[in-house]
Amino acid sequence: MSDATPATRRRVYPVGQLLAGINGLLQDRVGRVLVQGEVSNLHRAGSGHIYFTLKDDRGQIRAALFRSSAARVRFELEEGVEVIVGADVGVYEARGDLQLIVKSVEPVGKGALQLAFEQLRRRLEEEGLFDEEYKSWPPELPKRVGIVTSPTGAAVRDVIHVTGRRYPGVPLLISPTRVQGEGAEFEIVAALEALIEYGDCDVILMCRGGGSLEDLWAFNTEAVARAVFECPIPVISGVGHETDLTICDLVADVRAPTPSAAAEIALPDRAALAGGLRDRTRRLVGAMDDRLVRAAARHEKERDALRMLAPTARVAARRARFEAAARTLTRLAPRLTAEGRARLAAQAARLDSLSPLAVLSRGYALVRRKRDGGIVRRADEVAVGEALEVRLAEVDLEATVDLVQPRKTRDSDSG
Repeated sequence: MSDATPATRRRVYPVGQLLAGINGLLQDRVGRVLVQGEVSNLHRAGSGHIYFTLKDDRGQIRAALFRSSAARVRFELEEGVEVIVGADVGVYEARGDLQLIVKSVEPVGKGALQLAFEQLRRRLEEEGLFDEEYKSWPPELPKRVGIVTSPTGAAVRDVIHVTGRRYPGVPLLISPTRVQGEGAEFEIVAALEALIEYGDCDVILMCRGGGSLEDLWAFNTEAVARAVFECPIPVISGVGHETDLTICDLVADVRAPTPSAAAEIALPDRAALAGGLRDRTRRLVGAMDDRLVRAAARHEKERDALRMLAPTARVAARRARFEAAARTLTRLAPRLTAEGRARLAAQAARLDSLSPLAVLSRGYALVRRKRDGGIVRRADEVAVGEALEVRLAEVDLEATVDLVQPRKTRDSDSG
């Protein structure tokens, strides 16, 4: 029989039981608390849970943000971010560590949505989703316009009113979707993809009326941003009022300040088109008239040139020149004939004066050898008995040389 009494009997707790007791005690006595600190040692598990340490200059405590709670956090936890967490205080019994089971997180100094917006904007900008090189302007005259919007909102009524006023002939294809609330971003993506696949649109409008950052949040999500970026059809974003800026605005090919402005960008003004058409028609008619005048002048010039080159024209021109020359010749022929006769008479007289025959008329004779017709000038050019031909002024004689006797010159006679 034991001597120990109940007053002296010791109570021994197993480790697990002690930790479970402490954990229950903390939950009962402390409950949910708000704790402020800086995020460090951030780790994202493949399961979707997030583990980090919350610290300040006086201490630190481990924290666990399980997947179900993490899905409700609007911004992305980052190293060094100052946050306020709503958490249950407990003990992680496997290690005996005190920890916070985080249920909510909000950033210190700015709203969670604003921080999430800035984080996503910075990340997508670094990836190049806002670069101008990926943007394209919608066609000037679209054949069909697709609209991603709520079918009951004011935005779609504004778009229909503007398109009816500016360019009523173009068909509008509305792909309905919720534009706010949890999960609206996935409906927006599905509505956009439906237009891409079945709409045969030339341009797509993303439209929603104004509202708070919370109201517009579906257009600030990564899912919508990437769907707009990958859209092969030009997208015009008309989300919110002029002062609102969404991620969808930055990714879209064109940003419009309002849904009505998006419709005005997408469709031309028929009045302006008609005025432009009239102006172009006037310029076209003027240009055609000018070309016709120039063509007529060129035709007239070429016709005149062709007329001058025609055989009949060339024959007529030569006949005219011939007749003019004939008239000139007829007029000048008597004078030219008289002048010619006078020149001929003068030349004949001169020729006669130089002719040997004229010398013969003065009593001289021209003697030639009959054998070769050579003219006899000296005594040694003939021989006795040689036949000669003697030409006088009015008669020709034949003679035979009986004697060749050179005459004595005057000097020899005087000697």
